[in-house]
Amino acid sequence: MWETLRKEEVLRKLETNSKYGLTQEEIKERHLKYGKNKLKDKPKESLIIRFIKQFNDFMIIILIIASIVSAVVSNLQGENDYIDSIIIIAIVVLNAIMGVVQEAKAEKSIEALQEMTPPKAKVTRDGITNEINAEDLVPGDIITLEAGNYVPADSRIIESFNLKIEESSLTGETEPVLKEAEKICKPNIALRRYE
Repeated sequence: MWETLRKEEVLRKLETNSKYGLTQEEIKERHLKYGKNKLKDKPKESLIIRFIKQFNDFMIIILIIASIVSAVVSNLQGENDYIDSIIIIAIVVLNAIMGVVQEAKAEKSIEALQEMTPPKAKVTRDGITNEINAEDLVPGDIITLEAGNYVPADSRIIESFNLKIEESSLTGETEPVLKEAEKICKPNIALRRYE
């Protein structure tokens, strides 16, 4: 929506000032209204679901089928020798347990890393530019981007000089795309590279 409006209209609608940003009172109100600038975490799966998902692999399914066939053939031949089937099932279950444990460890490591280094944003509030955690941004904040920065929130460019954004995670384009403050998009335009 914001990309279809002139920058002056965006500033007016967001009730902000391009030079001074928001006041502390406005920030408090917007924090209450909009919450954190953070994607909602997906609900964690239960241990049982994680365990069951370990069997969702072609090779594991083949091993389970092989175990069943081995048991059926053994039973039909009257041998009642189920050792091969039991060994195969034991290996599959052990593999699933190890997979669940490794996933849990990896998840904890990622969570720890995210807490250690939260994304930062350079923002102008009350006329003063400071660096804050990106999750503390609110609609109407004036963000300053420099070379190498991540774009910390959905934003409308109000001033730029040779701004190029690497959008490969969104569009698949490998080359950075030039962004201009004066560019106004048509409504409902698809996400693509502009020349």
